[in-house]
This record gives sequence, structure tokens and C-alpha cells, in this order.
Amino acid sequence: MLMSAIEGARSAPCYPELAGKRILITGLSSTCGVDIALAFAEHKTRLILQFDEMSERMQTVAEIAAPLALEIKAFGPVERTTDEVVQFARTAAQAFGGLDAVINLIPLGVTHVDQPLDTADVERIVAARLLLPCVLSKVAANRMAVSWNEGIILNVATLPPTAQGASRAFATVTKAALAAMTRGQAEEWADKAIRFNAIAPPAVEIPGGGASTGEPDMAALALYLASGRNKTLSGQVFEAEQARQLPKAPRAA
Repeated sequence: MLMSAIEGARSAPCYPELAGKRILITGLSSTCGVDIALAFAEHKTRLILQFDEMSERMQTVAEIAAPLALEIKAFGPVERTTDEVVQFARTAAQAFGGLDAVINLIPLGVTHVDQPLDTADVERIVAARLLLPCVLSKVAANRMAVSWNEGIILNVATLPPTAQGASRAFATVTKAALAAMTRGQAEEWADKAIRFNAIAPPAVEIPGGGASTGEPDMAALALYLASGRNKTLSGQVFEAEQARQLPKAPRAA
């Protein structure tokens, strides 16, 4: 999987304007975000990676990304409390003297559901799931505004191919909440020229499996949006498959 992700990153469209940009990617795990992190590393960005797990696999990802990126800093899991997220956001923003883009990786599904979830349970889990991207994005946007930086914040939702039943139903609710949060943030920061968008997996099933994560497509779309080639796009929720309709760009060498 790692080797296929590397090849995918190396064949991504080339956006030279991304070189040197300071990119924070949160929520990386062994099943989420590898393609996206390597795609940005290949574009010679300054990467700040926040891993949701500490494992040998994540160490391998960091070691692969390090020689590709212009610079790289890595952090481990962040406790999901407002104070801890604010502290991490400030640390990340100071890593390279500011941020040009933030990519929050957000899992949509839920696992190990032993009993039906009532409305209160769902609301509690969704709120916990969105706490880091919500709080971190506010801190990051404020830093961008103070430095007169026209940045972008992307909320990238993921769903495992095996997601079925209760997990897919929960994903639908989380995706709706994420879309509402992204649009609200876009309106709040529009006058500061800071863009908020979301990327989500298509709400379809693939033959013989569950929902498609479309991570290579997500990586391509994230690169395009972060490049700033269309600064009129804000408050939008894109399906991953829309990457296939993007304007063609030269391929990276």
C-alpha cells in the first residue's frame, strides 16, 4: 500500500506554486491520509504532520515523506479537549512561522457499535469527532488573518471501504454536520480572504464492497484547492470523484 501511495504522489499534477508552502495535516493514520501527505511532500512543501497513532507504519510514512518535503515536523496524537487542541494549533502555527494551508482528516464512520445509538449518543460522538478540526481551524484562521495570509483550510472526510450498516448511517450524519460547519466557517472568515472547503467520499457503493474512500482523488483535489488556482471557491463540499474533472496540469517529474 505504501509503495502504491508513493507512486500515486509522484504522478500527481504539478503545482509549482505549492513549493515552500507551510502545510499542516492533522488526523493521519495507517488507513487515512497517506496519499495526501505524500502528494504534498512531493510538491516540496514545508509539512507539519499530526499522527493519530504512534506505530511502525506511521514512522515509515514520516521517513518516506521527509526526503521529499522541503522540511518536515511530526507530532503524535492530540487529546480531544479544547485546551489541548488550542495548544497544539499554536505549536503547529509556530513550527515554520505561520501556516498557508490546513488539511484536517476526519473519519466519517464509527466502529464497534454494540447497540443502537440514540440521538444523544450520535450528537455526542459527532461533536467529539469534529472538535479538533473546528477548534484548530479557528486558531489557524486567526493566525492567517493576523499575518494577512490568504490561506485555506480543507476538511477532508474519509470512510473505510468496509463501512456498512450503522457505520454508513453514522457517516451520513457526520458528513452533514461537517458540511454545515465548513459553510459556517467560510462565511465567518470570508472578509479575511481565508477559504474553507470540504472534501468527502462519494455517497455510493462499489461493486463487491462498501463505500469508496477515493483517497488518490482526494489528494489530487486537495492539491488543486491548496494551490489557490481558483480563489473563488469557498464554503464548498466536493465529492472526491470531482477531481477527475479538474483542469489538467503538467505532471511532476
